[in-house]
Amino acid sequence: MKKKKFFLLWLSIFGLSFACNNKEEKPKIITSSKPVYSYEEKLKSEITEIRNFLGKTPKYNSNVVFLLDMNIESGKNRFFVYDLKHNKILHKGLVGHGSGSETGIAGKLQFSNTKDSNCSSLGKYAIGNSYFGTFGKAYKLYGLDKTNSNAFDRNIVLHKYVDIPYEEQINPICNSLGCPMVNEKFFGVIEKMIDNSKKKILLVMYY
Repeated sequence: MKKKKFFLLWLSIFGLSFACNNKEEKPKIITSSKPVYSYEEKLKSEITEIRNFLGKTPKYNSNVVFLLDMNIESGKNRFFVYDLKHNKILHKGLVGHGSGSETGIAGKLQFSNTKDSNCSSLGKYAIGNSYFGTFGKAYKLYGLDKTNSNAFDRNIVLHKYVDIPYEEQINPICNSLGCPMVNEKFFGVIEKMIDNSKKKILLVMYY
């Protein structure tokens, strides 16, 4: 009888020990999540690149630059007027992209430098002279990179459009035929800056 009790006691202790050890040895589950996109970090990176570019040529305005982050959904502010002299964002606004850039997948765009593609083109642009066309006053754009070298021939211009809202919204805004198009009120803000600049202002579209 004593042997039986001793065996049961030994079994219970060993079983408890085994259970504890087994619990301790269970592998920890590590969950990984996709890093959240930071437009601020991307902005800093683009500003560094544009400073390097401007440091090599005196042709362009080195005090202000227009930065268009196409990784941000179109219903949110993604057109940034940046003060290079004081390192701060002066203005934010909505901007439409080309209908050809739509892929059918939410949040994913495609880009092209091809004529009649109706796509937006990434890269640096020099903002040229203004003219009056279908949408009123607009500015000619000259592509400075291989990715947007056909901008002038494609009639890609910076213009306003009545259906572009001024405030941010949940839904996507309307698309263009490849041109960066902005709200009329916001256009009035950047219009003054462009017209008063002695040198061409750069517009940079990135993704």
